[in-house]
Amino acid sequence: MTTEERVEGLADLLVTTGRLTEPLWREGLRAVPRHLFAPEAAWAVPDRPRYEGFAIDRSADPPTWWNAVYSDTAIAIQLDDGAGDPLSGAGTWTSSCSAPGIVITFLQELRPLDHHRVLEIGTGTGWTAGLLTWRLGPGCVTSVEIDGSLSAHAAGNLAGAGLDPHLVVGDGAAGFAAGAPYDRVHVTCGVDRVPRPWVEQCRPGAGIVLPWSPGWGIGHLAHLTVAGDGTALGRLTGPAGFMMLRSQRRRFGGPEHAAEQRGQAAVSATRLDPRSVIAQSPGAEVAIAALVPDVRSHLEAAPDGSYRIWAIENRADEPSWAAANFEPGRADHTVRQYGPRRLWDEVENAYLQWVTWGAPARERFGLTVGAASQKVWLDRPDHVLAA
Repeated sequence: MTTEERVEGLADLLVTTGRLTEPLWREGLRAVPRHLFAPEAAWAVPDRPRYEGFAIDRSADPPTWWNAVYSDTAIAIQLDDGAGDPLSGAGTWTSSCSAPGIVITFLQELRPLDHHRVLEIGTGTGWTAGLLTWRLGPGCVTSVEIDGSLSAHAAGNLAGAGLDPHLVVGDGAAGFAAGAPYDRVHVTCGVDRVPRPWVEQCRPGAGIVLPWSPGWGIGHLAHLTVAGDGTALGRLTGPAGFMMLRSQRRRFGGPEHAAEQRGQAAVSATRLDPRSVIAQSPGAEVAIAALVPDVRSHLEAAPDGSYRIWAIENRADEPSWAAANFEPGRADHTVRQYGPRRLWDEVENAYLQWVTWGAPARERFGLTVGAASQKVWLDRPDHVLAA
């Protein structure tokens, strides 16, 4: 199979799944082929629920490598900030070549126009910077990457594709003021708090497309527009699970000292199915994230169908936590809560508040980023749920 046939096959797949809706970006897939940006050996995970990852190696198994590159599959390029082996898949992903479906979704949401100046946060392999440069031309794209080795590798990938965006090594949270004002900001890492420089470095009417990742659930694609008063506001438009901006990283897994603290936890019961708060609806996840601040979720599943849903405070020193256990067939479910915050009570109350609102979908929620605050709202910017 030729590269052209593989590109067309990927494009057809994205059209069929509803990801690719603008013919322009089909041309982009042809002009900036993904294999020029894929690592020779790495760990790949298809962008489908409950799908196991697998190793790819272009030298040892070319068919598997090519099939992964030209499918809707994410490919690790760095684990544990460079300390891990991407081929093993063992460790925490810290940079990747994102699955084409989410890449195209973000670019379509960004809606760049001719001659727009774009600031990209997170260069990674350079593929999205390349696609944007193909769309806008020389001198229009600035891409910031905190890791110098990743930026250098991306520069080589882009040169091989005949593209030359402005690459900057630095903290993406600070943006790049020297290139301002920008018409669009394209963010390839998750954020809980939207950094103020991204708004300040935009002209009025500019668009910011980012993965809003407050910690409860997977995360949400947010499309903000910069207003004349220096705020940015807009709605959540779909799912988006990304690695976090380095300065906003959170711990993974359950609480670090839960085993020792278990005996001090208060024990109670709930009649609510604990799975409701994490798998019922993305809209419920937004409501919980808004009404229960600074808390992340963690889910554990067992082969017998039981689950443990954790709510964990985002703090390093003695975080409060709660664990609700779902066991099939039970009329009520055991809850343990540790620390001064009764986090299960907060989460359950937030979920039931969402129910009383009529169970609004994710797309009815939005964000406003101001000079000193960030607000979550429902339906209208003046209907603020939390700040």
